[in-house]
Amino acid sequence: MSLAKLVPMRAFHHPDQALHDPEVFMRFGRLVPAKDQPERTQRLLAALARRGVAVEAPEPVGLAPILRVHSPDYLRFLETLWPRWSALAEAGPVALPNTFPYWSGRPDWQSRPACPATGLTGQAGWYLGDLASAVGPHTWTSALRSAETAARAAEAVLAGENRVYALCRPSGHHARADRASGFCYLNNTAVAAQRLRQKFARVAILDVDAHHGDGTQQIFYLRDDVLTISLHADPADYYPFYTGYAGEIGQGAGGGCNLNLPLPHGSGAAAMRAALDQAVRRIASFGAQALVVALGFDAHRRDPLSVLAWDSEDFGAIGRSLRGLALPTLAVQEGGYALDVIGDCLEAFLAGWDEA
Repeated sequence: MSLAKLVPMRAFHHPDQALHDPEVFMRFGRLVPAKDQPERTQRLLAALARRGVAVEAPEPVGLAPILRVHSPDYLRFLETLWPRWSALAEAGPVALPNTFPYWSGRPDWQSRPACPATGLTGQAGWYLGDLASAVGPHTWTSALRSAETAARAAEAVLAGENRVYALCRPSGHHARADRASGFCYLNNTAVAAQRLRQKFARVAILDVDAHHGDGTQQIFYLRDDVLTISLHADPADYYPFYTGYAGEIGQGAGGGCNLNLPLPHGSGAAAMRAALDQAVRRIASFGAQALVVALGFDAHRRDPLSVLAWDSEDFGAIGRSLRGLALPTLAVQEGGYALDVIGDCLEAFLAGWDEA
């Protein structure tokens, strides 16, 4: 298929996303070099260039669309954390918590109350959910630009575009309404879906990252206007461990509006496509009017964090699966840490999407 015949696609990315450069995260009892390196975006931008896709830098949108997803106290914490942290007499090179409060995880709460602790150490344990959410001097700027990228991409869909790609870094799908975790600080996918609700009464989210989209699930778990589907590795022995099981179907008004499709570790293309077919049928039966794809590439067999066995070309099947839905669609970049293959994964997805 020639480029002249392809369905036009717009893409958004802000260069400030590269400023976030976390030094470490915890893995098997060791603080090791972080996997979310700024070079990830360069590899993905190069893939877009090879496909002839021009990239637009989004204009600022401010906090308004983000506040529709995240609690004000959490945003204040993130915005002010680094200046407060760096002023500590014994501050380390990144902000990390050393205590985590017990919380019941009540699904009927949209978010927890504001942190009762006034000290920085206590607040860090409340708002940073694990040791994979290090905050450095530029984390807030990059996370804000990433969320703004998703918001502006959603606005392009609202304006009539049918295919839009938001290159977002840091990723977002582990970020809950009031907590960072798993390399994620602001939930870009949720920001985009909520923005689409300005026009579309029913929006679906299809998360195809290797890890369960636990933050996205939490944000929409009580709602019936946004369908959340996550296709991921079985979390019984894989991050995020405590969510992502098939029995989690939503609660209250949101009952039946959450679908988890955990895959056995080692699964390849066949299991992925079977789950993908199930997801597509559910999106159609939900009556979705627009779709957000949370697009992760860490299911690739060569990804350093993967327990699945997908190949680069398998991501083309995800793009092709959008054909039958024929919905205005926004793809939001999530994970993927194998620098030598993530560009190939994106190209395969775009090639399949072009066929749609």
